[in-house]
Amino acid sequence: SLGSVQAVRELSLQVQAGEIYGLVGADGAGKTTTIRLLCGALRADAGEVIIAGYDIQKQTELARTHIGYLSQRFSLYEDLTVLENIHFFAEVRGLRANEWYPRCMEILDFVGLADFKDRFAGKLSGGMRQKLGLATALVSRPQVLLLDEPTTGVDPVTRQDFWQLIIRLVSTPEMGERVAVLVSTPYMDEAVRCHRIGFMGQGRLIQEGTPGQLRSLLDGRILELRGSPLPLLKQIAAKEPGVEDVCAFGDRL
Repeated sequence: SLGSVQAVRELSLQVQAGEIYGLVGADGAGKTTTIRLLCGALRADAGEVIIAGYDIQKQTELARTHIGYLSQRFSLYEDLTVLENIHFFAEVRGLRANEWYPRCMEILDFVGLADFKDRFAGKLSGGMRQKLGLATALVSRPQVLLLDEPTTGVDPVTRQDFWQLIIRLVSTPEMGERVAVLVSTPYMDEAVRCHRIGFMGQGRLIQEGTPGQLRSLLDGRILELRGSPLPLLKQIAAKEPGVEDVCAFGDRL
């Protein structure tokens, strides 16, 4: 609970290694609170969170050693270079002096930032900042990766690149052991890339399943879209396939 508001209620999640689980919902649905509970930034009033076999409330530090976390906001040091940032987090996570540089370069090569290792983080584009955030989350070879709306505010091409990295991460062991990925997103085109999806609303898990299972729930249903003004919908229809039929239906009303 956050004050008088119960932000997350009766939520049960299980994510396996090599799986991408998408937590989908509108702003205020409880996605960010859920991720903060999972990484131990918030304490749950009831229930338990088990990360790689450790209870996050009773064995917090042990559990956190297995977590990689990327928050919504860029939280790295803008006055440090790309390499200096990841070096800092490598040492914080316990990598020895003879380990940090090979591991950092391996990660930077994986996310496509090896050629920018000497650029100050404050000079990076939004997409490159998110890739650096992902690199710092992966430097300690986590078993669980928590991504809180990682592509919000970046361009479509960068979103595509970022998701290719996540898919490679769970499908091939090139960065170490395969990880369990929990990602929150408001975008349905991202959600369908996940192995399983959970829809959240008002702090609860409303529906859960694979993308195919959730699509099958709509078989045989008719959905009606209403909006105004119709001229604006027609402008959208020129760019979005399938909207033309809705606008034509609206003209006949």
